[in-house]
Amino acid sequence: MIDSVIAPVTLSTTAMRPLLLVALLAGVALAAAPARAQSARLQDLVMPAGAAPVQLVGYGIVVGLDRTGDRARGASGATYTVQSIANMLQQFGIAVDPAHVGSRNAAAVMVTASLDPFAGPGTPLDVTVSALGDARSLAGGVLLQTPLQDMARGGDVYAMAQGAVLTGTVEASVAGTATRTGPTNTGRVPSGGQVVRAPETSFPSARLELALRRPSFANAAAVATAVNGLYPGSAEAVHAGLVRVTVPEGAGGAAAVMAALETVRVDVDVPARIVVNERTGTVVAGGNVRIAEVMITYGSLTISTEAEPLVSQPNPLGEGETVRTTVGRTGIDQGAVRSVVLAPNTNVAELAAALNELGLSARDVIAVFQAIDRAGALQGELVVL
Repeated sequence: MIDSVIAPVTLSTTAMRPLLLVALLAGVALAAAPARAQSARLQDLVMPAGAAPVQLVGYGIVVGLDRTGDRARGASGATYTVQSIANMLQQFGIAVDPAHVGSRNAAAVMVTASLDPFAGPGTPLDVTVSALGDARSLAGGVLLQTPLQDMARGGDVYAMAQGAVLTGTVEASVAGTATRTGPTNTGRVPSGGQVVRAPETSFPSARLELALRRPSFANAAAVATAVNGLYPGSAEAVHAGLVRVTVPEGAGGAAAVMAALETVRVDVDVPARIVVNERTGTVVAGGNVRIAEVMITYGSLTISTEAEPLVSQPNPLGEGETVRTTVGRTGIDQGAVRSVVLAPNTNVAELAAALNELGLSARDVIAVFQAIDRAGALQGELVVL
């Protein structure tokens, strides 16, 4: 267990608690150095306004499960699975009473997919399959043909999905015990969907509106500058998330202009951000993150407590009674403390090298970043997942 503290330091009694101390040396955090510009393609930064992917959803049945599907009976039984199977069989000319239908090898699922607004009939889609009932696993199942609808557009069907479900699950069993890793009730059908109807997407002819995938005033201005470099005077940054481009005469139309702009390189500003995942111990830090002058001290404090049983017996000729009790023992072992001082305006690479010198683990590094942020020396945004 790791604590990240700022003086004064308080400790609670526990075993093997590493001590992290971050002291702010500078009275005021120094200004960050100018952000280093990075180049990116314009098509990776923007998309035409109104050309967002179409979200599709459908209800389907996965069959071929090894008795890991929905239960048909009981208080929590998925009766809709049985009814769906009976309806499906009826389409094949087989009349069956739902009360006599077993469903342990089948499961009701919701199928979702993201459709490109410019996709045409025949375009393949990757679909995601998620259990709707109480199925234990979708591993080894096959999704039956399922229509995918756009509920925001009146429920029109735009694609059909079918195929083997891949869950990425590893299972093992022996002597009545079993273990499983990875998701079991969610899977994918790669290229399992196929577009049957093109979305109704209108593409402008006289003016393009480019929506930034990550709104930023600096990047919007950079995009406008890059566009004006190819088509002078045609672009303006409306706000942090939108750049408006007037299609020049003789350029071949909006589609030709967009094709020419997609490969234009833009100098973008990368946000100073550190993302940490405390569950997995993952730390991802951007190169623009700067740290003011701080001292990081790392040490090991071990506080041990022990209760030793003790039996007190009376004199053989006495009239006393045997009494059981305990004797407590405590010990404190203060390990060597190691410190490192970071220079003003330290970048992520220099901080990583300093932390490596202290021999910190991934969990310790997360604690250090949190303590630096609390100390006010982190010149960037700390995002904890």
